[in-house]
Amino acid sequence: MQSFYPQRVSRIFRHLFMMAVCLFLMSCKANKSPVVPDPLPSDEIGKAQAWLTRGDKSKLLSREGDLSIKTTASSSWPVIDVDTSARFQTMQGFGAALTGSAAYLFHHKMEGATRNSTLRKLFDRVDGIGISYLRLSIGASDFSLSEYSLDDIPVNQTDFTLQHFSLARDTEDVVPVMKEILQISPDIKLIGSPWSPPAWMKTNGSMRGGKLKTDCYDVYGDYFVRYIMEMKGKGITLAAITTQNEPLYATAGYPCMDMQATDQLAFIKNNLGPKFQAAGINTKIIIYDHNWDHAEYPISILNDPAAKNYIAGSAFHGYGGDVSSMSSVHYAHPDRELYFTEISGGTWATNFSDNLMWNMSNIFIGAIRNWSTCSLMWNLALDQQGGPHENGTSTCRGVITVNSSSGQITLNEEYYSIAHFSKFVKPGAVRIASQIPQALSGLIAVAFQNPDGSKVLVVCNTGSTLQVFSVKQGQKNFAYSLAAKSVVSLKW
Repeated sequence: MQSFYPQRVSRIFRHLFMMAVCLFLMSCKANKSPVVPDPLPSDEIGKAQAWLTRGDKSKLLSREGDLSIKTTASSSWPVIDVDTSARFQTMQGFGAALTGSAAYLFHHKMEGATRNSTLRKLFDRVDGIGISYLRLSIGASDFSLSEYSLDDIPVNQTDFTLQHFSLARDTEDVVPVMKEILQISPDIKLIGSPWSPPAWMKTNGSMRGGKLKTDCYDVYGDYFVRYIMEMKGKGITLAAITTQNEPLYATAGYPCMDMQATDQLAFIKNNLGPKFQAAGINTKIIIYDHNWDHAEYPISILNDPAAKNYIAGSAFHGYGGDVSSMSSVHYAHPDRELYFTEISGGTWATNFSDNLMWNMSNIFIGAIRNWSTCSLMWNLALDQQGGPHENGTSTCRGVITVNSSSGQITLNEEYYSIAHFSKFVKPGAVRIASQIPQALSGLIAVAFQNPDGSKVLVVCNTGSTLQVFSVKQGQKNFAYSLAAKSVVSLKW
């Protein structure tokens, strides 16, 4: 018995050791976090940052451990090749719309300290996510507290000299909140969009539906000029305007107008463009501002050389059609910009993971790989009932939700979708090539070079299994493993 005892202990020890190894490997597999083999530490030439969001919400814009950049390939994993010599569009920014509803919630439903900390969370690049582009409505939208234009007068009267033009309604909430935002982000870009001209300029005498009267084309051009100049007088500069929000949807129960491509072409060519030129206004004129499903609309306008001379680009929404139509417009007119200006989350889609994946595939990675220079969501903030709103839908979700009783906020999936770009990709960054090998099924990605020379690669794993890959940019190499239904922003 004494001679057998040491051998039995040795066998038991070996058995326990092998069980421990198996449990460790099973744990690694369960957590989907395999150890990525690296070369010797002496090869390290730098670090890459990694910021991760998982569809199961176990990580939400989480700063992960830095990745070691080597001069030699990190492993035998499939390689995403980033090429700074292949350069595409210049990026303008990422954000949402400061609607009247959003501004009201910030201005009236938050105490000063809470509002300031929330705005910093949204607009400060260091302490927040650095939103760099906002959309404003010119007059009321469906997310305003009431229906109004900037020149409202009694029925059956006209005001061709715009004597009654006034920003009074905007100064209630939008202007004060915008000034607070500018204190945090003075270089933020703004685009303005009208839902309707004043009722007296329209064929049906209503803010809802109808068309712009032909004898009001000229005064409507003056209306845009006044808006831009008076907002600038309040310290708010418009980088761009669109001529009509959703011009092919004129049957809504909120401000809207029918403006066919031929109408928009004539208005810009003969009125708006010359008005801007005469007034020395540098604000860009952007056409269309509607869904992906009618790419022929902006193309037909840009096909007119005289109109095109005044136009900087075309804007799109994502409620119909396919994001690839933006490339159709780009290839027809590669010398003009593309914008993505609206999509909303809502009660029709409440699964965080599915929404995150869809936003990446279509609005962010998708739109940018189809030449968009910006990606904007709809309402920056809404309350827990999806409001307040002006006779529009009550099913929309804001980038953040503001509790109208407590003023506390909830960060929604739209917030994290924006954050993976706005925090890392600076205005003026250039999209650069990023090639994903076929072996990395389910991965989509887009890469940028910032004005300071830093590089950003946003990778989304839309598949159901973990993917491990190497990133190669010139002589720089690093490896990363990305869980299913997750997105990571890598910066170096």
